[in-house]
This record gives sequence, C-alpha cells and structure tokens, in this order.
Amino acid sequence: MSVRTLVVGIPHWPLLAAGVDLATPAAVFRANRVVAVTPAAMAHRVEVGMRRRRAQGLCPTLEVLDHDPDRDARAFEEILVALEHFTPRLEVLAAGLCSFPTRGPSRYFGGDVSLAEQVRSRAGAAVAGGFDLTGVGVADGLFAAVMAAGVGPTGIGPTGKGVTVVPPGGSATFLASMGVGTLIGDTVPLGDPTSLVDLLMRLGIRTLGDLASLPVADLLARFGPDGLRAHRLARGLDDRPPDTRPVPPEWNVRSSVDPPAQRVDVVAFVAKSLADELHARLGAEGVACTRLTVRAETEHGETHSRTWRHEGSLSPLDIADRVRWQMDGWLHSRQAPTAGISLLTLIPEEVVADEGRQLGFWGGQTGEATRAARALARVQTILGTGSVSVPEIRGGRNPAEQVGTVPLTLVDVTDPERRVTAPGVGEIPWPGRIPGPSPTLVRDPGSEVEVIDAGGRPVTVDGRGMVSAPPAAVRVGGEAGRSREITEWAGPWPVDERWWDPSRHRRRARFQAVLDDGSAHLISIERGVWRVEATYD
Repeated sequence: MSVRTLVVGIPHWPLLAAGVDLATPAAVFRANRVVAVTPAAMAHRVEVGMRRRRAQGLCPTLEVLDHDPDRDARAFEEILVALEHFTPRLEVLAAGLCSFPTRGPSRYFGGDVSLAEQVRSRAGAAVAGGFDLTGVGVADGLFAAVMAAGVGPTGIGPTGKGVTVVPPGGSATFLASMGVGTLIGDTVPLGDPTSLVDLLMRLGIRTLGDLASLPVADLLARFGPDGLRAHRLARGLDDRPPDTRPVPPEWNVRSSVDPPAQRVDVVAFVAKSLADELHARLGAEGVACTRLTVRAETEHGETHSRTWRHEGSLSPLDIADRVRWQMDGWLHSRQAPTAGISLLTLIPEEVVADEGRQLGFWGGQTGEATRAARALARVQTILGTGSVSVPEIRGGRNPAEQVGTVPLTLVDVTDPERRVTAPGVGEIPWPGRIPGPSPTLVRDPGSEVEVIDAGGRPVTVDGRGMVSAPPAAVRVGGEAGRSREITEWAGPWPVDERWWDPSRHRRRARFQAVLDDGSAHLISIERGVWRVEATYD
C-alpha cells in the first residue's frame, strides 16, 4: 500500500533563488562539483556532478556560484506560502521540492488532474519565470511522484515535465522503463545508492522493471536492506509500509526564547540545544525521526509551522539546519512576524526504528570525523553560512601558496574519500617547487633580514641563478643588529613567475639554511631584499 502523493519540483532552483538568468551560462558548486546548472551552460556540455575545473574548461564564461542552502530555503518560503492554499500538510523535501498527500485536496479541488494543474499554476506564479519550469507529479508513493514531477536522480533535474498524473495502481508500470540510475538522489532512502546502482548495471539490470522482476528474497540476501528498499521503490511502493500510529506527545521538545528573538542566529542557537535534546530522547527509545514539524510562536500569538522530511533519519545537525532555514525564510518573507519569536517547538511526526551506523575499520567514516563535523556545523549555525573554513592543500612553488582555506559548505568533512588537496593539484608538476619536508611555520610576508658572506658583503643572486658568494651569516636589524652564522645551506632554487604579466611578474631565489643555534629556515631574495619565508621544526 502506498500513499497517493503530489510532488512539486522547480528545476534549477538554486540558480533561480540566486536571481540568475537561465539564459546565462552559470552553475552552482558544492565541494568543487556542479550541483545545479542553467540550460545555457548545459549547451556547453556542463553537467551536474562535473568537477569545477572541467566545467570551466568547457565554458570559460561560466558564472560560478557557491552553494548556499540558506538562500535557497529562504527563497522557497514564498512558494510554500502559495501552496498552503491547497493544504496545510506540506512536506519540504529540499529547497525547490515539496510534497503533500492528495486524498483530501484532490476531492476538494476536482480530482488529481485539476488539483495538479492548479498547483502548478499557483507555484509557477510565485517565482519569476517559473511557470514553464515547474513540474507537478501525482502518483502512488513519494518516489514515483518525484519521478512524475520530472525531478532527476541528483535533485532538481534539468527539465520540468509540466503535469504528470499516474493512474492509481499504475506506479510500477510508470517506473518500469526508467533506468536504475534514478535510484541515486537525496530523495531516495538508500544507504549507498551509487555503489548499488553501479553493481546492478554491471549485472545487466538496467531498468527499474528489470529490478522489480527479481525475487525479493534474492535481493535481500545479496544487497541487504538497501536491496529490499530498492525493490519496493521499483514496484512503485513506499520504502516501508506507512505507519499511522501517532507519535507520543511527550516526545515533543520545546523551549521559551527570553527575551523574544528577532534574529535568526539567536533562534538557531536555541534550536541547537533542542535538536540535541530531541535526538537524545528519541535515541533512548531506539527510534530515529524521518519527518519533523518545526513550530515557532511570537509574543503576539503569530505561529509558523513547517514539516520537513528527510530520507534516512534527521540528525541534530539536520534539525538545526532546517530550523535556521525555516526561520530565515519566515523572518525575511512578506508575511514576516510583527514581534520576536518567544516559543520554539520540535514535533516528531514520523519515527522509525534506529538501525544505527557501521563505522569503517580502514579509511571509513570515524566517530572523530562525525564529532568534528558536528562541532563545525554548530559554529556555523551560530555564525552563519560561509563563516567556517577548513584547510586545503593547493598547488604552488612556495609554502605560503600551498595551503589555503575553503568554506565548510563546499566540502563534506565526513566523506572518507575526501582529499584535502584541491582538484588537479597532483597533476601539476610545479617546477621550481621547494623540496620536502615542508616547513611548519610559514610567514606571509616574511620578515626582512640581511644575508652576508664571510667578508661581510651582501650576498646576491644574478639572472642566471648564480650566487655571488657562499652565504655565511644572517643578520637581523641592520649593521648594528645581531647575526647568526649559517652552518649549512642548500640552493638556490630560482623561480620566474608570470613573466607575461608585468603587473604580477615575480622573480626570486630561495635557499634552505641551518643556523648556528640549530634552527632551519627558508630564506629568499627578491629585488635585492632578503626575507625569512618559513621555519622548519
């Protein structure tokens, strides 16, 4: 048995939310991979999932935007307000994608087809230029309805399909001709859909119809719970039978906000504590939340509720993010409250047995990575998107250029296969690079010093990279300053960068030197000035 469901999907939503003209080549990137692309960029063969370097190589004029879930959710609030005309039981699956059960609304608005057409008209009118893009699908089960709405396997797909209504009982037939690649996506409740789909393809199972025709016992024995869920989805069923039992009200958590808050960061701080409390309460009962209602109330009695659905289970980080998105959208919408938020309530609408997670032994996800991600996300929840950065090793010939930072929103720190090196770094040889080991302390810019030879004369390096005399000492503070004898040295390593650009041209030579106090340094000369660039441990 599956619940008759209507899904509204707006393609290219991250770009529409950012106000990008879809006729302009543009793409949204997360973790250096494309997550949304305009039709104009698709004409240059830029695709979802493509690396940033490859995308910019195909389309040099590509407009690059960072993934901003706060912006996407805030803009989507206008669509949700418009759809409340049909039902209060809206479920937000992602920014640009929502659903609701059709049993009551369909009878009231004249059937599935009439309801779907009215929903498309109202949703399309709420976003500039969105009517022709908006896709609405009605089918038995959420997965089939998502496919009917024209949502691709990686989220909001590249094309809307207008209105597609699958007849009752016809979801399996509707899905049969679709490829198994449709099982990859945030709206599909599979633990590792990419590996599952890859193995199915290698076994010759290429369509959902092929998958549905296999014995369910064999799939369960070979692939475990993921195989069972994939089989149910391919047959047009929900990933699990619907559970109509109400969640005990004592599992709800609430907190007063005193004084009432009119800023998102203040509410997000309260939501963080509530999310941890809810997660602990549900964990003690052995269940996990898959559908959550967030309700906020102001001191003037105004209320705002949204129901969020997440395939798998909602972690404290997921809950805190969704509260922040919802409050950001409400406080900045045309229906913004007239007073501060005084009460915040989290209501688990649907729970499932908590299956837990198996952490890997070799190179897999670890508890430390999860705790680190949770701590970083909490800081970001308080300070806002883009406020937290993580280190990344980059290409370059000098230590100060080889390490940089990227926003936390662009990487997944819990991904066991994530590299801390920027894409393409290992592919570039960087001639003239300082040999290892790398220094531990990098100064940018370096402190200015003098390097002299045994006769006390300044050491220079000519255009051919030849040293005027062996360096004998490093002096700090001019002729009256203190000197340190150089006991060992190596170099020079000359580098002539960007000779084609006079404004950015740099020509310098680097040395490694060990002083009489045992310290080791990287020193360089540029335009006759010596500097200590880095220190070795």
